[in-house]
Amino acid sequence: MSADPDQRRRFIFEYANVRGELIHLDHSYREVLRRHDYPAPVARLLGEAMAAAGLLAATIKFQGSLILQIQGSGPVTMAVASASHASELRAVARHGERDVPDGTLAELFGEGYLAITIDPEESNDRYQGIVPLQSEGLAEAVDGYFAQSEQLPTRIWLACDGKSAAGLLLQRLPDAPNPDADAWDRAEHLASTIRPEELLKLAIPDIIRRLFHEEDIRLYPPEPLRFHCPCSRERVASALYSLGRDEAESIIAEQQEIETHCDFCGQRYAFDSVDVEQLFSGEGDSSPPGRTRH
Repeated sequence: MSADPDQRRRFIFEYANVRGELIHLDHSYREVLRRHDYPAPVARLLGEAMAAAGLLAATIKFQGSLILQIQGSGPVTMAVASASHASELRAVARHGERDVPDGTLAELFGEGYLAITIDPEESNDRYQGIVPLQSEGLAEAVDGYFAQSEQLPTRIWLACDGKSAAGLLLQRLPDAPNPDADAWDRAEHLASTIRPEELLKLAIPDIIRRLFHEEDIRLYPPEPLRFHCPCSRERVASALYSLGRDEAESIIAEQQEIETHCDFCGQRYAFDSVDVEQLFSGEGDSSPPGRTRH
């Protein structure tokens, strides 16, 4: 177990245009694994994806979720991790064969893509960037995303051993007055010396000292993180309502009830003929809500 379970900490280089984030995940990551029996390569990939989503979400100010999704046609067909502005994480993956061999990102997913989506809570204006999978690992794929997206220069390092996950992010900010011209190159070089076992086992202040002991660093207080899935019966009812009465009643006639399970947390939701009637008549607690998110 890491020295800093389930937290994220920001740091900045004083008098330079560089900031960073460090993240450790233990309990929240194991909550994801507890709900699904993933092969070891898939479990490790999801840990890295959760760490990456948590790091990237910390770089933007928004109300909503940042969603990191990998899609492909290989042994693993999909992996999704999301992080909310409320420091809540969740993740899920889909794969074909029961045994998935170790391999690069391209070997696991085949031909596919990495998508990063910003999903605001109070708006329909989603932002999404997509890049093809052309990297050995997830960290390299995220680096490639930033290199192609014309956003702030960003580097990320990830680690997962199937029990905990961790990550480090560096980002170059717009030049400040009298900037340290070499700060970004120096910080990137130093961060590249981090080893996966150090990310996983060292406490965050120790990582800062290990990498940047000659730099003037301000380390911010820890931000707790947790697993949370926002699914609810109300949200499932809203999705069911969007199918239309005829489709819903057709399913009820054939199956006697409409049953669904949340992919992320496994929660079961069931609607019988009475529930469907209440949903479309606007009576009872099955009435469709307003705009909802999942």
